Amino acid sequence: MLNVALPKGRLGERVYSMFARAGLECGGVLEPGRRLIFENPRKGVRYFWVKPSDVAIYVERGAADLGAAGKDILLENEPDVYELLDLHTGACRMAVAARADFRDNPDRTLRVASKFVHIAQNYYAAKGRDIDIIRINGSVELAPILGLSDVIVDIVETGTTLKENNLRVLDTVVSISARLIANKASFKFKNGQILEIMRAMTAMTEAEQ
Repeated sequence: MLNVALPKGRLGERVYSMFARAGLECGGVLEPGRRLIFENPRKGVRYFWVKPSDVAIYVERGAADLGAAGKDILLENEPDVYELLDLHTGACRMAVAARADFRDNPDRTLRVASKFVHIAQNYYAAKGRDIDIIRINGSVELAPILGLSDVIVDIVETGTTLKENNLRVLDTVVSISARLIANKASFKFKNGQILEIMRAMTAMTEAEQ
């Protein structure tokens, strides 16, 4: 049985559709309800819904053979998994943003608010910039508005929230999209099945480009 961790929400629904088109459909997966695990013994596949930030944990620990996780989660947590394929869905970007009137002063420590602490630290370390990192788990946009931070590092999709709060993007840190990931042991012992899925999904993404 191939175990697949799907991130709850629209991204997971899109990813499941790709698995189904690759020949691993399973009844009930997309039906509304609180059920979390779905199996198709004939196809040899089991799907289960998990919080998006937990997908990589299930895959790393071997509870799932495959999963779909955002590049932001992989960069932030650095799980010990194989990143197999860019699924070209869930596209957005990690960006630095600040108040519209912000001007950086390189002579003072830059206060950076983010829920992606590791990504932010690596970004500014590469620039040789001295920062004071502030971990924020909620609405990070509030930090520069209320003077808690100078800038934020966060995911930006349309940029509407930033504009509505008089913030602007200063720089793009990295482009983000969903990635197909695999447990390292599973990739070895279920290699043929996983490679077949990869080939099918690669064909799908190339056809949609």
